[in-house]
Amino acid sequence: MHDERLLKAFYNDIILVERHSELTAQTYVFSVKEFLEWLSSGNYSLESVDAQRLLYYFVWRRSNGFSDLTAAKDISALRAFGEFLRRRGIWQENVALELDKPRTSRALPRVLSVEQVDSLLAAIDVSKPAGIRDRALYELIYSSGLRISEAAGLLTANVHFDEQIIIVRGKGDKERIIPFGDEARLWLLKYLDEARPVLVKSKIVPQVFVNFRGEPLSRKGIWKNFQDLEAKSGVYAKVHTLRHSFATHLLSGGADLRSVQELLGHADLATTQIYTHVDNEQLRDYHKGYFPGHASTNRNGETL
Repeated sequence: MHDERLLKAFYNDIILVERHSELTAQTYVFSVKEFLEWLSSGNYSLESVDAQRLLYYFVWRRSNGFSDLTAAKDISALRAFGEFLRRRGIWQENVALELDKPRTSRALPRVLSVEQVDSLLAAIDVSKPAGIRDRALYELIYSSGLRISEAAGLLTANVHFDEQIIIVRGKGDKERIIPFGDEARLWLLKYLDEARPVLVKSKIVPQVFVNFRGEPLSRKGIWKNFQDLEAKSGVYAKVHTLRHSFATHLLSGGADLRSVQELLGHADLATTQIYTHVDNEQLRDYHKGYFPGHASTNRNGETL
């Protein structure tokens, strides 16, 4: 099969069979395309590839200065590609599963304190319909730990005030049910009753959040409005920081890791575990603040 046709079939397989996002599909296809080009340059056939050949490829990649993070991404792509080839009968087994991902360090996400979140949200001018919308929007993102895309795509039919839950469509087109708090409920009701009708006018729009033209509020619009809010409040962060803060504050309050994983829509518990490290780091910072003259030590008396 020609490489372009094979890559197109692989792309469709990721989207339709594996149910991954378009971004994941594009990333995987790009990685696999580079691998196929390397095979072609060495006159190697795809059918003859074994684990040793894959190792040679990564040695070559390493000699060209690619990072551990890139290696981990490429291995994920080749594992998915190997499974696709196995189902197609091109490979008898998925030899890419023999590759071990390098350990990669992840930067800890920035998190706001509860007081900083309150200051940020309180800076919104709610004297106008757009301000009421923004207060409801960012209250909900923080209260439910939403991604920007999930907030932008939220439908009015999926907001249930009696149960105080929303149904969102997240990564991989997967739906999940998330509760929201009393403050978010208050501002959502105010927005839907007072501000949204002014913005929408006679239009029929299924999405909850709309712009000044009464059209669905885009992810770019959510991001831009948040930038303006940063400048007004003096609290500098990103929209996604509200999601990070939601997770960290839940764990700080005693929520178990599995529950937070479900609320965030993480496929892998390891992704959620990073917030436990954030919490530990915050505890160390609090300790230093209250006891500036005392270094933290472990049981062996070693300075941490």
